[in-house]
Amino acid sequence: MTNLKMQSSQIEEFWPKSAPSILNVPKYVEKYQNDKIVIKCGGAVLEDKHLFDNFIDDIVVLNKLKLSVIIIHGGGPRIKKGLEKKQIQSIFKNGLRVTNLDTMQVVEDEMTKFNQEIVNALNLKSVKAAPCHLKQNTLFQVKQISPELGYVGKPTNINISIIENFLKDNLVPIIAPMGLDKEKNKYNINADTAAMSVAKEIKARRLLLMTNVEGVLDEQKKLIDELNPKQAKILIEKNVVQGGMIPKLLNCIESIENGVKGVVIIDGRRKHSILHEIFSDTGAGTLIRE
Repeated sequence: MTNLKMQSSQIEEFWPKSAPSILNVPKYVEKYQNDKIVIKCGGAVLEDKHLFDNFIDDIVVLNKLKLSVIIIHGGGPRIKKGLEKKQIQSIFKNGLRVTNLDTMQVVEDEMTKFNQEIVNALNLKSVKAAPCHLKQNTLFQVKQISPELGYVGKPTNINISIIENFLKDNLVPIIAPMGLDKEKNKYNINADTAAMSVAKEIKARRLLLMTNVEGVLDEQKKLIDELNPKQAKILIEKNVVQGGMIPKLLNCIESIENGVKGVVIIDGRRKHSILHEIFSDTGAGTLIRE
């Protein structure tokens, strides 16, 4: 393929030294060039400048390789700090933040600010990015999960044409996980749930969930390289995974059962973890697939 060969001759100009072998890159570019990759960034990436810069650099590389990438970001650490400033207590149930009206306002403020930071950081690296949040390019229509959780919603409809139009123009959509119900009330969405919903809708080749751990750990706290949905369900039933990893794994399972070819839980603290996952045979983290 001519375009691929042209890219191969130029890869060395922007390929990071500490990334996986450059020899495998053309093979993987060919593998993913007609597919979409959804990446959810969260955890330490949100608060550590070094990790954030590394994340941005990886997205720049993917964009230069002409791969179609969609970013969904969380906001947990920033929301926590914003709530503490306003002396609002954080309460979680089954890994999800209980959200009243005051909490939702903080969520929106912090998410929108971080969304713009990602857009600006990519623009500074000559990568065009497009913000998607409650004030601009709103994607998600939602319904309330339960009155107990308050303004926490699950997507019922996604305006996927917005994403597709951005990708056609080689823009990277940067999506904040918030949406509106039919009465235009604002809702927080678990970032993994939002990423899964987008990945399902566009039949993504890969969904990458960046977190603060290596991946899914077994009973001996050792990394599990690969799981199928049945094995993942057993880990939940046996309480091997707990807390925030439970909704994360449930989202992985639902994604696989609805057309996403593979979901990977990767360690956002590892340098170039995205590139190691996409451009190496060993990957980075835990791959969930059939």
